[in-house]
Amino acid sequence: MLCGVSFGAEKSLEFVDLFNGKDLSGWTGQGYEVVDGAIVCTPEGRNLMTAKRYSQYVLEFEFKLPPAGNNGLGIHYPGSGDAAYTGMELQVLDDTSPKYKDLKDYQFHGSIYTMAPSKQGHLKPVGEWNHERVTVTADDVTVELNGTIITKANLNELEKKFPQHAGAKRRAGYLGWCGHGDRVAFRKIRIAETTPSPVTDAETMKKQGFSPLFDGSSLAGWKVEKGSEGHWRAMNGILSYDGKSEAQVKDLWTEKEYKDVTLHLDWRWSGTGEKMQRPIIDPATGKEVGKTLEVEELDSGVYLRGNISSQVNLWNWPVGSGEVYGYRTNKKLSPAVQAGVTPKENADKPLGEWNHIEITMRGDRLTVISNGKKVIDAAQLPDVPLQGALGLQHHGSAIDFANIWLKEL
Repeated sequence: MLCGVSFGAEKSLEFVDLFNGKDLSGWTGQGYEVVDGAIVCTPEGRNLMTAKRYSQYVLEFEFKLPPAGNNGLGIHYPGSGDAAYTGMELQVLDDTSPKYKDLKDYQFHGSIYTMAPSKQGHLKPVGEWNHERVTVTADDVTVELNGTIITKANLNELEKKFPQHAGAKRRAGYLGWCGHGDRVAFRKIRIAETTPSPVTDAETMKKQGFSPLFDGSSLAGWKVEKGSEGHWRAMNGILSYDGKSEAQVKDLWTEKEYKDVTLHLDWRWSGTGEKMQRPIIDPATGKEVGKTLEVEELDSGVYLRGNISSQVNLWNWPVGSGEVYGYRTNKKLSPAVQAGVTPKENADKPLGEWNHIEITMRGDRLTVISNGKKVIDAAQLPDVPLQGALGLQHHGSAIDFANIWLKEL
């Protein structure tokens, strides 16, 4: 299973195209056009961003600069504001132009604007195509230009050094081109998403009695219904779902049934949702307090023992992930049960970032640890089946899973 990426391991990665060479499908924004198989910024061009959020990946593309051409690659962009500050901008610039003779060190091509300088002198002559590779992990950003690493920055160090920079705090977001009206061209844009580093390494997990529930490269051990092909898929250690299955049963279920288990997995939102009002819930009682909060509606979950009611929710509601909605909202159950299945706090990370969740089901008792915080503590699930398959829920949201380990108790 892939866990992060090194330059020596990149040849084994599977890439997907972000640009089809014909139109701007999968991109949003204005002021860009497709010319001769390349995305070209027009005089009106500003931000053009992907429809999907990304967190950890290897991005490759080619670009061609006109004289004094200026653009940028926005990473970890939240979708609004100046990408250089709400996210981070990697300079795409003809820094050989006399126009830029007084550049600061963090303004040359490949630099992280205002924060991290790059090595100079590796651009091809103006009008020629350059190749760039950007590797983003949880901790680092590396920029390789025409075969030479020109920038390597530690994100945690940047966050400490620039505490007022909102983008330095982010670890996920959209990718985008940050135009300044110059006819900079981009082509052969492709990406390989990579897995987060596991909370516990594989050898330790095996010694503790865990087995991988996902092999990182196939859906072996899972039931893929007709109509779900290509929607649930395995690539580079990630079990990815686009939220668009056409199967009658859209959820993904294990072939095997389980009784008492502990399950570890990483997950992240890769897509976007609509803005909706969702209830604020008292964590002490599980009751709605009569107020709502606007959120980006995203919803999935983990089904336990083949039962859709005993679902550990993964969602972007104010209450946070870990809630067992089918039990909390069941008015036939006691107040103690409803309170028990309500997360004690919202421990979710910002949208697009990887989360780690640990789920233990023993008898009729459920414990959930989200990102190191115990949000559900030995909650009772009355009448829960004694055994059943595990399932990953379809609820129309695009979501990624990785590092899935299971131990039978």
